[in-house]
Formats: sequence, structure tokens, C-alpha cells
Amino acid sequence: MKKLENKVAIITGGAGSIGRTTAGLFLEHGAKVLLVDINEEDLKKAVEDIGGMDVKYCMADVTKSSQVQKYVTQAVEAFGKIDIFFNNAGIEGVVQPIQDYPEEMFDKVLAVNVKGSWLGNKYVLPQMNDGGSIIITSSVAGLLGSANVSAYIISKHACVGVMRATAVEAAPRKIRVNSVHPSPVDNRMMRSLEEGFSPGQATAVKEQLELTIPLGRYAEPVEIAKLVLFLASDESQFITGTTQVIDGGITVQ
Repeated sequence: MKKLENKVAIITGGAGSIGRTTAGLFLEHGAKVLLVDINEEDLKKAVEDIGGMDVKYCMADVTKSSQVQKYVTQAVEAFGKIDIFFNNAGIEGVVQPIQDYPEEMFDKVLAVNVKGSWLGNKYVLPQMNDGGSIIITSSVAGLLGSANVSAYIISKHACVGVMRATAVEAAPRKIRVNSVHPSPVDNRMMRSLEEGFSPGQATAVKEQLELTIPLGRYAEPVEIAKLVLFLASDESQFITGTTQVIDGGITVQ
């Protein structure tokens, strides 16, 4: 049974591993998808890899109001409506203690991860069908603390605030708003962070991080995508304002 038959979804961060994998899963379940990212070549490659007539792309900077409005308009023009918004774009920043953390990088991380999330909701909501679903990508970093990635930690905590504020405002229209909180995922972002934590020792860092996860490994992108699919579907129609943790058990310790 297709869970998203005749639904239209926007996915920001669409060229990344989680966005691209989620798009493929959405298409399998009958959705039409607009992928949004800042790099056009990566977007074209993602669309080619996914294939089909029901996936399109829009190059946009999620921190710019005009470009957010552009991707919302393009989704409506291409597919006629919006039912699902996977508000997924995010960056990791750099690995530095607070006293050394570059202010310009702090500003960039907050702009993408927080302002980008808020702007997406701001412009998607007026165009979204009643009964729709918004899913915001946070992280276990949005629930816990960790050294040397302060901008990322702060931004992912703020994503919870964006989610909760939007959930209350959207509830009268039966629009659900939830956040997902993955553990480390086996993807490009974690390769960057592993190298940042200990240059030249990324493999050893990964092994040490996996020891902190009760299930003993990183998440795979498809596992995050399956949770997002559930939250996007009508199976989650009484779930809103929640922090959906998918972390192999990190937060139980």
C-alpha cells in the first residue's frame, strides 16, 4: 500500500544523503517531490539517481527569504499543492571550542539551521493543505550537549523551538509538526565531524563514537527516511509537537 498517494512534498537539503534517500522512499509511496538545495550540480545528480517524472528540483539558499518563496512557488506551480514539508537543510559548522569558534561560522550555522527552518515554515504554511505534515530535522545534538560543536548544538536545540511554536500555530488547521533526532548517521556530515574531532584519525573517531551507541553503530540514511515517511503519512495523524528520537539508544544512558 502506498502511504503518500497523490501527496506533494518539498524536501530541503534534498541533495544530501537523508534528503535524497527520503525523496526516493516518498516516490515509492506515490508522492511527487521537489528537492531543494544550494548546489545545482548535486541536485541534478540526485534527480538523475532517483529518476522519474515526479521529482523536480529547485536551487535555493534557505537563509534568503526570496529564495524560500521561490521554492514554495515552484512546488505549487509544478504540482498544484503542498502536503508535506521535510524541513531538512542543515550544516555542521566546524569543530572548535567555544573560545576559538569563528563568529562568522557560528552565524552561518544558525542562519541555515534555524533561520532556514523558520523561513521554510513561514512561507510553506500559507500554501500547505490543511491536514498536512511538517517534519524538521534536528539531532540528538538538539537534546544533549557535546563539546567543541557549540554552534551545531545550539542550532539543533533551537530547531525544537521552531517545531513547537509551529505545531501550536498550525494545529487549528490539523497540520502536524514534529522534529526528528538522529544519532550519528553514516554520511558526509559525519565524515566531516570525525575529521574535525581528530584530523587524520577519522576511522578511530568513528569507532569511539559507535561505542557510545547502545546498538553499536551509526544510523543508515534509509532508517531516518522511514521515520520521516511515517510522520509524513496519515498514519501519524494524531502526532504533533513531538521530538522523535532515532538514535540507537544514546539518549537512554
